[in-house]
Amino acid sequence: MLQNIRDASQHWLGKIVLTVIFTLLIAGVGIFGVEEFFRGGSSNSVATVGKTQISAEAVRTAYQNQLQRYQTQFRRTITPDQARALGIERQVMSQLVTEASLDQKTRDLGLAVPDTAVIRAIHEEKSFQNAQGQFEQSLFYQTLQRAGLNEPMFVREQRSVIARLQLAEAVSADLHVPQAMREAVHRYTTERRAASYLLLAPSSAGEIAAPSEDALKSWYEANKAGFRAPEYRGVTLLVLDPEAQAKPEAVSEDEVRKAYEAQKSRFGNPERRTIQQIVFPDEAAAEAARKAIEDGTKTFDTVAAERGTDGKDLTLGTLTKAELFDPAVADAAFALPRDGVSKPVKGRFGTVLLRVTATEPETVKPLSEVEPELRKQIALARAREGIDKIHDAIEDQRAGAKPLSDIAKERDLPLVAVAAVDAQGKDPSGQAVAAIPDRDTTLTALFWSEIGGDNEPLRTKAGGYVWYDVSRIDAAHDKPLDEVRDAVKAGWTAAEIGRLLQAKGRDLAARLDKGETIEALGTEIGVNPQSAEDLARNQGKEALTPDVVNRIFATQVGKAGSASAGEGRAVFKVTAATMPAYVPGSPTDKTIEGNFRTALADDVLGEYISEVQKNAGVSINQAALRRALGGEY
Repeated sequence: MLQNIRDASQHWLGKIVLTVIFTLLIAGVGIFGVEEFFRGGSSNSVATVGKTQISAEAVRTAYQNQLQRYQTQFRRTITPDQARALGIERQVMSQLVTEASLDQKTRDLGLAVPDTAVIRAIHEEKSFQNAQGQFEQSLFYQTLQRAGLNEPMFVREQRSVIARLQLAEAVSADLHVPQAMREAVHRYTTERRAASYLLLAPSSAGEIAAPSEDALKSWYEANKAGFRAPEYRGVTLLVLDPEAQAKPEAVSEDEVRKAYEAQKSRFGNPERRTIQQIVFPDEAAAEAARKAIEDGTKTFDTVAAERGTDGKDLTLGTLTKAELFDPAVADAAFALPRDGVSKPVKGRFGTVLLRVTATEPETVKPLSEVEPELRKQIALARAREGIDKIHDAIEDQRAGAKPLSDIAKERDLPLVAVAAVDAQGKDPSGQAVAAIPDRDTTLTALFWSEIGGDNEPLRTKAGGYVWYDVSRIDAAHDKPLDEVRDAVKAGWTAAEIGRLLQAKGRDLAARLDKGETIEALGTEIGVNPQSAEDLARNQGKEALTPDVVNRIFATQVGKAGSASAGEGRAVFKVTAATMPAYVPGSPTDKTIEGNFRTALADDVLGEYISEVQKNAGVSINQAALRRALGGEY
């Protein structure tokens, strides 16, 4: 059952079963809809679906879980303003209302999940199984404890999830995809076309006269949005970076030496040996064989053959000591000289004789060669450990209204002052502002903030922090014509070339439809005709862009047309269309059927849930929602 839940979460059913319990448990972030979620009559309900209430605690839990997932995905802290812009509260409420709708419907239908089904689902969940694949009660309770749940809460939530899944499966199971639909999709995806074409360069439009002042002004007014100056902001940034705080010179030689000894394997390759092994039933038999080898009566290979050990069973491989599973075998094998035979060794799987046939010596860089790297590593780790302490001290100073400039000077931290930067990180001249750390995160925060705002520091990817103040905001505005005259003229010229090429393309296509050959037209305008075969929808080929190809598919076979092709234009004539026969039940047909069954199920479930909500009635208390999310909403 839980495997079905996990599989379902990867496609349409994931839109219904939005709380995939076990995935959330593994992540250690808890489960949507905890105890209060299912408790009727709560006085702190945020929303109601029929008689099913959604508590403030359920909303807070779901909101924090969703926020945590976004922060993990983006690898940065999400501020309340950013959370609102992402619509996290809307996503959470939509999710909880959907779950409550299904819960309400299962109760209306009298659906119940027996204890045996819940127990079986829990026992089958691999997160609660040991290495042997058996349910382990201690692991079950440890996982619940980490998630902040008790057993009754978890069982109740699991029972609800199973019921929702069963209801969703009942609604969407065994949907039929009409053959006519499958055949139409087959035709659309497998059709291939061929065409002959001419590519008109911008020069084919002829000489373009300079625009009049009125024409320039008219075009500027119609396209003013393209010449709009973006919003610029003046900002001050205080950067706390672990790498800048790290002091490799303060690391002692003793610390470097200890780190080197602990990490030697990083700086080279350990010794490897090719090891052979013969297994004996007891120590006496192994000792007798060893003595025979020692006095020359038999060879190691002879003894191996007598024991029926040869080929891959004889040679364990070329291994490091750490790669040998049996410690006793590892110690004995790495104490032997090359071609030496060991005394009987009591291994985990019997008594063995060992022989080493080849050795690859250990290669390790000397300490002097890796010392700078180790010093930097130790210093950086030490700096990261102290970052939070500095962060707390700076926050105390910020709470006392101390300016960033004073804090930077007092703590010898870099202060970045940017006179003007837009949302893409560029200055008014169009150059990228290089001094902004973690550009994507920082720029987003800067343009969601206000002058004098109480901004939370941003956590950087390197593990540091950035404090920021917005000192000036220059609103976006239209640039006057005189300031952008050259760009406006270039835009007008490009538009005029496009207009003339479109007219020329239309004329050439009409002549092709009247029977003139593409070769004759190409000779007339000085363009070499080209051809393309095996064209597929939405896929460019050679000089033809996807837009041109799609236009070819929109034109009847034997007819001509034209389409924009970058700065130029393509004039074409469709010469052929081919399509493989449609075979019902073929692998391709089954794939199409499976894909559209998923789409149909998605639509049916969406309509079903909408109808459930309409009949049950959904009400959301906005005031309670704001109280539930507090300052985060």
